[in-house]
Amino acid sequence: MPLTAGIVGLPNVGKSTLFNAITHSSVEAANYPFATINPNVGVVEVKDHRVDDLVKIFNPKKTIYTTFEFTDIAGLVKGASKGEGLGNQFLSHIREVDAICHVVRCFDDPNITHVHSKIDPLNDIEVINLELIIADQQSIEKSINKVERKAKTKDKDGIFEFALLTKINETLLAGKSVRSLDLSKDELEVLKSYHLLTAKPVIYIANMSEEEVKHPEDNAYFKTVKAFAESENSDVIAICAKIEEELSVLDDEEKAFFLEELGYTESGLDKIIKATYHLLGLWSFLTAGTDECRAWTFKKGMKAPECAAVIHTDFQKGFIKVEAYLYEDIMKYKTEQAVKDAGKLRIEGKEYLVQDGDVLHFRFNN
Repeated sequence: MPLTAGIVGLPNVGKSTLFNAITHSSVEAANYPFATINPNVGVVEVKDHRVDDLVKIFNPKKTIYTTFEFTDIAGLVKGASKGEGLGNQFLSHIREVDAICHVVRCFDDPNITHVHSKIDPLNDIEVINLELIIADQQSIEKSINKVERKAKTKDKDGIFEFALLTKINETLLAGKSVRSLDLSKDELEVLKSYHLLTAKPVIYIANMSEEEVKHPEDNAYFKTVKAFAESENSDVIAICAKIEEELSVLDDEEKAFFLEELGYTESGLDKIIKATYHLLGLWSFLTAGTDECRAWTFKKGMKAPECAAVIHTDFQKGFIKVEAYLYEDIMKYKTEQAVKDAGKLRIEGKEYLVQDGDVLHFRFNN
């Protein structure tokens, strides 16, 4: 289950600097055979202290973290949905992502020009949002006539879908995002196939100067972005893209020292990843042994067989049971045998809802 986020933003807001930091941090594609890598995608590891702790106990041959995929939409400008700039050629890529990271410039620098000749975060947000709304509206218009014909045949699904698309179209024409609507579970399921840009959850990334990022609430630009984000129930994260780029070329020891010197507990990139995990309702389960300690991403609410499929579809097809214990228990008892002796090892079946931090061992028929 690759986790994907698309990065959007106007030119000269720091988007390219942030993406450079991401690509410098990229893991080798060979380690993750199921990841699709192309020039505008960066894949980074999601650091997880629980994996590090398991490594100390099991001393495995391999350590593998779950990964996070960023897709860059280069050069998105006003008019992109009509073919202006370079952004239009990347709109198709963003349709495949799970969430959008919207980079907004929140710093003054006379040496870095702004595409609109002034720093106005709210206007920048509105320009990007409008382009995505227009792109969605164009997509819906292409489908609505076809679905209407189906509805006229009294087809139940067609009637439902036509009513939904009509509501979506009216919302977009009013200049509002699809995510502003309170949609039912059935409506959301139908919308999945349309990959609408404005239906995707958004995290706003306020790119600030090195001096101001430590105290973002003192920055008037940040306050504006935060107020807008709160109005649509979105998160905003303050980062300094320049610092992120500097961190990206350091090894783990140097990075830890640099972060300590800056007074940070984690990098901005790690904050973005954690926020997106929360936004998408994602958790991690763990597998541990002498061969490998690894974290796997899954959607909150998934049952054991579905999580087995995250590792391999054959695990789900032949699922028998799963042995499960908590990360906290292996930390307490130090060995799996001790966990078992303490009665903390559970045998779960097909209906088990996997929890964040579960250490699992699947049993299945080949």
